[in-house]
Amino acid sequence: MSDSDLPDSETEAPTAAELEAAGQNSMFGNAAEEPLAAPAADAPVAAPAPADPAQPYRVLARKYRPQTFSQLIGQEPMVQTLANAIKRDRLAHAFLMTGVRGVGKTSTARLIAKALNCIGPDGEGGPTIDPCGVCEPCRAIAEGRHIDVIEMDAASHTGVDDVREIIEAVRYAAVSARYKIYIIDEVHMLSRNAFNALLKTLEEPPAHVKFLFATTEVDKLPVTVLSRTQRFDLRRIPTDRLAEHFAWVCQEEGVEAEPEALNLVAAAAEGSVRDGLSILDQAIAHADLDEDNKVTSARVRDMLGLADAGAQRRLLGAILEGEPRAMLDAVADQYALGVEPLALIRSLMEIVHRITVMQVGGTMPDLLGEEERGQLSDWAERLSPGQLHRLWQLLLKGYDEVKTAPDPLVSTQMALLRLIHAADAPDPGTLVKRMEELAKGIPAVSGDNAERAPSPATSDAPSAARSAGTGSGTDISSLVTKVEDAGEYIAASIMRLQLRVISCEDGAITFARAPQFTDRIEAELRAALAKATGRTWVLTEVSDPAAPPSMAEAEQAQAAAVRDAMENHPLMQAARAAFPQAELLDEKEQGTADNSRQWSKHA
Repeated sequence: MSDSDLPDSETEAPTAAELEAAGQNSMFGNAAEEPLAAPAADAPVAAPAPADPAQPYRVLARKYRPQTFSQLIGQEPMVQTLANAIKRDRLAHAFLMTGVRGVGKTSTARLIAKALNCIGPDGEGGPTIDPCGVCEPCRAIAEGRHIDVIEMDAASHTGVDDVREIIEAVRYAAVSARYKIYIIDEVHMLSRNAFNALLKTLEEPPAHVKFLFATTEVDKLPVTVLSRTQRFDLRRIPTDRLAEHFAWVCQEEGVEAEPEALNLVAAAAEGSVRDGLSILDQAIAHADLDEDNKVTSARVRDMLGLADAGAQRRLLGAILEGEPRAMLDAVADQYALGVEPLALIRSLMEIVHRITVMQVGGTMPDLLGEEERGQLSDWAERLSPGQLHRLWQLLLKGYDEVKTAPDPLVSTQMALLRLIHAADAPDPGTLVKRMEELAKGIPAVSGDNAERAPSPATSDAPSAARSAGTGSGTDISSLVTKVEDAGEYIAASIMRLQLRVISCEDGAITFARAPQFTDRIEAELRAALAKATGRTWVLTEVSDPAAPPSMAEAEQAQAAAVRDAMENHPLMQAARAAFPQAELLDEKEQGTADNSRQWSKHA
């Protein structure tokens, strides 16, 4: 933002550098310095002026702290809310600013203090969202010397005694300002007793007192405090807005910087202006070693330990093409250049995320060139969504392993090799479809296994039993069901396990039994059938080795036929060859096996 973009009232106001210098002079004595001249909007970027040895160096994060709400980037909703509240005279007595580090919480609190106490250049003004910056209250607040604006660090003033001083002081009116303002930074560090002591004053403070709280951990504040404040959640600054802001700072500093380098700094800042300015400060100092005094993307990557974008894509290409030797060489090259293994895994995750977003039609404004855009578009067309999600999951698992591994480089190599070998495995969706197809085709076993398929007599055993029991229209299985419904469970179990039904007519059953069954069951079965059907039944037992199997025997034969068909399937034989110790278990057998093996020494 240049001076030509600001309103006239702000161009006449002192700059941030002048206000900071005034604060330094008040603390360390006046030092001779020349007034700073604002560069023309169309003037070329000049070389940085030599630092005045009489003044200590001010880091960019302090030098470019916002002095007006128009300089507070990325927080437009909050500024609009405050502007409307000031215009309508609906100012709350307590404000809470929360958000991640470096997004302007403390700066916002100071700006609110200036906005509420500004009296204008003529001394007749009232609260305004655009403080003039030239009146005595504005200058004193900017220099940190206003007697009615008390800033307290809750991290070092955590007790009840510190809060008691505030409670005793709020009774007295402001000395020279319109409002007495208490700015409490990192307010979540106050003790529980300190919060309790502050509650009454926070709920009903005097009309001349305003409380401004700032915290990064709002979840640690008691609900009783949150309900007494007007809360503003400051947002992370988007990467493109940060890059524009850093470009303006470089122009003000007279430093040339590549757009790609500023994008890297903005991405590393993770939405924090202060973090980004600190990184930019370091990058400018790093660029002074170069002949052309320019902040380049290569030097920023080297400073941050980031992998080169082209090298990242080449590494991912080697993984997708299944070339382990090329992949290991690429990892070794990046490691030799100082790229940390963890940063290498993270860069691959970022590429996979970009490909996935491009595949679903999203835009990637931070793409740096046509070459990168073309490469990622090609991968987005070639790779399926399932492959991309599997890549992400494997990279995420590898990231956790590298973070805790004793040798991060070796862990990175193994994680990326796992990516290459996992490319040959089918994804879960395809595997489920293949299993469903195999399940549908189990009865039809073709090829060399045809002679080992279950015989018709064995596979049709259940239907043979049913046909034997339905010669006259009566089904033995339905009779068993009626007996069970009548509560005769023992009789139903005997019928299912022992009766090899030869014929089943209305009121008469002829059956045979296996040789091991010798007990007398006719009387019990007659009573159960009479209770279930309401009529008398005649039961005749004969000795017939060719009798059809019982219901239980038919079910066992059917299960054995299905199991034999599965065992003879080529896919099962291949699994047996790969895993000789594997066992095929159904759900019931698996539960029994798990219980029995729980205490096994060979488990």
